[in-house]
Amino acid sequence: MRSIARVGACCAVAGALLGPAPRAAADHAVHAYLPLQLTPELAHQVEALLLLADRPVMSRPIRLAEVREALPAACQLDARLCAEVAAQLEPYLRRSGAPLLRIETAAASGPEQALANAYGLTTQSAWQVGGSAHLQLHERVRVTLAGVAYQGEFVPTGSMLSLSAFNTQLDLGYRDHWWSPLTDSSMLIGTQAPTMPSATLSNQAPLTRLRLRYELFGARMSSSERIRFEDSFIRGHPSLIGLHVASEPVRGWGVGVSRLLQYGGGERGGDSLFDALRAFVQPSRYDNIGPGLERDDEFGNQAAAVTSRVLFPGTTPFAVYFEYAGEDTSRSRNYLLGNTALSTGIHFPSLAGRYDLRYEVSEWQNGWYVHGTYRDGLTNRGRVLGHWGGDARRYGDGVGAQSHMLRLAWPGGAGGLVDLRYRTLANQGYSAPQYRRAHEATLRYSRPWQQLQVGGELLGGRDVFGDGFVRVAVYAQFAHRASQGSLSGSSMNIPEQRSNAVEAFVDAGITGQRTRIDLADAGARETQPRAFSPHIGIGARRAVTQALDVGMRLELDDIDGNLLLSIRAIDLRYRLNGPLALTAFGGAARYDLATPAYGFYAGVGVQWRNVAPGWDVGLEARYAIKVARDSLLPEDAAPLERNDNFYDIVAATLSLSRRF
Repeated sequence: MRSIARVGACCAVAGALLGPAPRAAADHAVHAYLPLQLTPELAHQVEALLLLADRPVMSRPIRLAEVREALPAACQLDARLCAEVAAQLEPYLRRSGAPLLRIETAAASGPEQALANAYGLTTQSAWQVGGSAHLQLHERVRVTLAGVAYQGEFVPTGSMLSLSAFNTQLDLGYRDHWWSPLTDSSMLIGTQAPTMPSATLSNQAPLTRLRLRYELFGARMSSSERIRFEDSFIRGHPSLIGLHVASEPVRGWGVGVSRLLQYGGGERGGDSLFDALRAFVQPSRYDNIGPGLERDDEFGNQAAAVTSRVLFPGTTPFAVYFEYAGEDTSRSRNYLLGNTALSTGIHFPSLAGRYDLRYEVSEWQNGWYVHGTYRDGLTNRGRVLGHWGGDARRYGDGVGAQSHMLRLAWPGGAGGLVDLRYRTLANQGYSAPQYRRAHEATLRYSRPWQQLQVGGELLGGRDVFGDGFVRVAVYAQFAHRASQGSLSGSSMNIPEQRSNAVEAFVDAGITGQRTRIDLADAGARETQPRAFSPHIGIGARRAVTQALDVGMRLELDDIDGNLLLSIRAIDLRYRLNGPLALTAFGGAARYDLATPAYGFYAGVGVQWRNVAPGWDVGLEARYAIKVARDSLLPEDAAPLERNDNFYDIVAATLSLSRRF
C-alpha cells in the first residue's frame, strides 16, 4: 500500500506541476521544444521516460507536449523519474522566463578536435556559454531567444518565432533538426554543424490512426566558394530542403523516412520551386549524373534515410532502433539507395534498476558529405551536417568508416550522476591518407547544488592521425525548476500496468542460397551455384494486438564464404488460429566483401509455434536486393559504364527457434 501511495503522490505532483495534457485535436496552441545538447542530463531522463511510456522517439527536438502526454503511463513504472522530469520541464511551459543558463570553462592539450554533436565546438575553445529564454505573446505565438557561444563563434540555435494554426506549426529561425532514432549520431542531419536559419512546417497532433507526423523545412547554408558551374567554381549560399515523415502504426513501434536536397547557390540559384520539387521526388532523373545529364544539368545533391524503432516493455524495458541511409540513388531507381550507411543501437534505461546502458554502431560507404558539384558537400561552416565521424578525416575525403559508441550512466554520490562514454572510429583503408583507429573516452560527473547543476568532464583519446588529445571542463548550469513539494499525503488511482508480453529468442538452422553477381565490368555477370550454410539469429518481439507481434532481429549467414549480416528493422508475425503464424520483414543487409556491400533486405515465411514448449519451427524466403559496393581497391575490375558492383542474394531458411 505504501508503494502505491508513493506512486500516486509522485503522479499527483507531476500533474500539479504540468497541468493536464493538451487535447490532441482541439488544442493547437503553439508548442515548445526541449533544448538539444544544452541539457544532456534532462535529455537522457526524458528519453527514458518516453520509453517507459511506450512512445518511440523518431526525431528531435522533442515537443514538451509529447512528454506531458506520456507522464501518466510513465508514472506507473518510475514515479520518481516522472516527478523529476515534470519539475524540470515546468519552467519551459510558463508564458515567459529564462529557464536555462549554462557556463563552461575548459583546458585542452593536443591537436584541435571537433567535439561530437556540439554545433562546431572544438577542444581548443576555452569557454562555452549557452542558454534560452522565451515569451508567449499569444497561445499561438511564441518567441524563443536561445543559443550557444564559444571561442570565435556564436550559434543562435533554438532562437525562433513559432506560430500555430489548424494543427500546423511554423518555426522561423534557428530550429534544430535531428532525424534519427539514434542519440549519438544522425546520418542526414543533427547537431554536428552550427544550426542553419530555416523555416519549418510541422503538424502538432498526430494525423490518422497511424499517428503520422511530418516535418518540412527550407534552410540557407553557409557560403561556399567551391560550387562547380560551367568548368569553374563559383561562390554562393546553397539552399537545403528536407522532409521527414514518421508514423506509429501500433503502440511502441515507430517508422520514418527522410529526404534532404541541397541545390542552388550563386549562378545555380535561379531555378524555380517547381524544379526543386521535381528533383526532390525524382532524384534519379533530375538529381544525379546519368545518360543525357551533364554536371551542369544536375540539379543538386540528395540524401535519404529509412528509420525504425521498437520499444520492449517489461521488467527490464529496452529499445532497439535502426537507420538505413543513402547519399545517392542506385541503378537509376528512386527506391534504391546508393553509397549507403547502416546504423543500429540498443538502449536499456534501467538495467538492474540502476544503470542506463546504450550501445550504437554505424558504418557508411564512400561518398558521404562530399559531392562533385558542391565540393564542400553537406556541410555548414566547415562541419558536416550529419554523423560526427564525417569530421574525423581529411576535409573533403569521402572515405567510408565504421564507428561505435558505448555509454553507461548510473547514480553517483550526493545525488549526482556518473556518465562514462567510449567512442571509436576507423576509416576505410583505401583512401590516400594513412588513417589510424581513433579512440575517445569521456568521464562526466554532475550533481544538483542549490539552484545549480554543477559538473565536470574529462575527455581524452587519439585521433585518426595518431595524435593524442585531452580536455578537462567544468560547468555550472542554472535551471529554474518547480518545487516537487512533499511526496507524502497525496494519492490517486493507479491503473493496472500494461502487459509484459515480450519474447527474446535465438534461431539456428540451415540456409539454401543462390547469388547473382553483376560487377562494374559489364561482362562480369554470373549466377553462383546453389549452396547451403548454417544460419544464426537473435531477436525480440512484443505483442501489439491480440494476433500481431512486432520486433527486430539480427541474422548471420555464410554466403559463398563471406558473412552476410542482416537486420530486420521491421519484423512482423501474425498469429493464426492454431499453431501457425505468418511472418513478413524488411530491413538492410551487409555483405562482408573486400569493402562492405549494402542493400535492402526483405522476406516472408510461415512458423509452426510451440512444436515443444518454448520451441518454434520456421520456414522463410529471404531476398537481399542489389547489395552494392563501389570499385575502390586496386584488385577491383576497372569500371566501365558504372562504378558499383551488385549482388542479389536469394535464400530459403529452415530454422528452429528457442524462446525465453
